[in-house]
Amino acid sequence: MGRVEGKVAFITGAARGQGRSHAVRLAQEGADIIAIDICEAVPGVGYPAATEEDLAETVRQVEALDRRIIATKADVRDRAGLKAAIDTGVAELGHLDIVLGNAGICILGPWDEITPEVYQTTIDINLTGNWNLIQLTAPHLIAAGGGSIVLTSSAAGLKGLPFLTPYVTSKHGVVGLMRAFASELAEYNIRVNTVHPTGVDTPMGADPSMGEKFGEWFAAHPKLGGMMVNMLPVEVTQPVDISNAVLFLASDEARYITSLAMAVDAGNTQY
Repeated sequence: MGRVEGKVAFITGAARGQGRSHAVRLAQEGADIIAIDICEAVPGVGYPAATEEDLAETVRQVEALDRRIIATKADVRDRAGLKAAIDTGVAELGHLDIVLGNAGICILGPWDEITPEVYQTTIDINLTGNWNLIQLTAPHLIAAGGGSIVLTSSAAGLKGLPFLTPYVTSKHGVVGLMRAFASELAEYNIRVNTVHPTGVDTPMGADPSMGEKFGEWFAAHPKLGGMMVNMLPVEVTQPVDISNAVLFLASDEARYITSLAMAVDAGNTQY
């Protein structure tokens, strides 16, 4: 029997990267999936956007595991569209037990070059999007008698990192969001936790242009370079490394774990 057998998980940003990995990993352990992704470009983001074809590939991989999946093109900033995707998926699959807030963007820039538009877009997606998600899914978790919410933060949600002001701000905010909701939802047997990856080998994390920009900025500000170093001898982790942590927090193995910021960061935040 799988570790989340018979459960239904709602996952944002599921078209590729960590989101797809979470969908597949939970499906391997018996969960059915409700998946959404914006599947279009966000202004200012330098790496290629996920596509509807990417989301269809997530569907294919989950269905290959003989699990059910409902996938919808939706934006976490659009409360009406998000609510429709949640309610439709729950109506078809019967209940909701796990919520994974994975959708997010990262736009680089020195502190004095970040525009108000970039800052606001990052906050809207990375932070307010998760607020929308929890508010709209919590009633379904309450109806199911409880559940698990796991939000993707970052090593940048536990320490400051350079040239990432909007991202760092949003990911620290995700921790506050998690702890506030963990306190209020505990009486309903709903657990809320965050995971904090270091760099992950995804289209965002492995974007060559990011490496080039960081190289240029760290050359100009050499004292900052060490902040990006992992303690363990690995430059980037794999999406499944984060998915395994998410699976644990979503499963009954973590039934008494809530309000936890779990670092899956190869020791990055210890430097």
